[in-house]
Amino acid sequence: MMISKACPRETYGKALLEAARTDERITALDADLSGSTMSCLLRQEFPERFFEMGIAEQNMVSVAAGMSLTGSIPFVHSFSMFITGRAFEQVRQSVALPKANVKLVGSSCGFSDFGDGATHQSLEDAAIMRAIPNMTVLIPMDPNDVRAAVAEALAIDGPVYIRLTRSEMEFIDVPADYSIREPFLLRDGSDVAIVANGSMTSLALAASQKLASEGIAASVINVSCLKPLAAEPLFSLIEGTAGIVTVEEHSVVGGLGSAILEALAARPKPLAMVGALDVFGQSAWSQDELLNHYGLTVDTICSRVRSLVEGRTIGHA
Repeated sequence: MMISKACPRETYGKALLEAARTDERITALDADLSGSTMSCLLRQEFPERFFEMGIAEQNMVSVAAGMSLTGSIPFVHSFSMFITGRAFEQVRQSVALPKANVKLVGSSCGFSDFGDGATHQSLEDAAIMRAIPNMTVLIPMDPNDVRAAVAEALAIDGPVYIRLTRSEMEFIDVPADYSIREPFLLRDGSDVAIVANGSMTSLALAASQKLASEGIAASVINVSCLKPLAAEPLFSLIEGTAGIVTVEEHSVVGGLGSAILEALAARPKPLAMVGALDVFGQSAWSQDELLNHYGLTVDTICSRVRSLVEGRTIGHA
């Protein structure tokens, strides 16, 4: 069986260019990485609306905030680690605080920049952005969802952070009523709910299929909009299950699992997290090597689900 995949960065670049063709307010700023973030596609067709800012993320975000005051809709690009880390103060003070209409696009998230090691691997960026008031955080699950993230960012009059992986993503079939704004049921199951986002959603679906062969019915719920988290739709999807297993290519501190635990404070339910255990990454030959090393695997997800079904006390991966 052939699995259809595509590069989310290329999908993003094409989606941004298509949007720019119909909305002249859209501009792009990049920190000397346009060939990687794929903002270069907009640069090629609309050079007057592209701004190369060099390796100066703080200045880039400040300029974008100023541009937004003139009616421009700036899409600001860098690796996830640097746009959320190096430019944190500018994102907080100049973009989020005044609710500036600036879109922050963090590429090469998680372990996907495997060759550059811990300095470039962002395992805390979603937590940082989620903690900032007025910030919407989108983590697409597949290439089509990347396009939906661009459309959703444009529909929001205010700050948005889009988190993109460097690696190819599998296409996931969804019905016409799919919405990136709310938790969405991709596979039904009455025993346990597996909740995932980003490239981990494909992994969650594979785990659910494996568990089905063991007689365990595990639903799969995708949460591409990490903030604001639509809690009520999530509650309806997990009702009746024995518990939840969250799966994310991010630290277990402050990410998807944390967001759902916060939402469940008034409606407690057993929850286990699969993610990076409050650690930095490291260099490797491939992303899969890192995912295996840090326990972001189908086997780990299945183990957590089995533990919930059996009623054992469990924690993080």
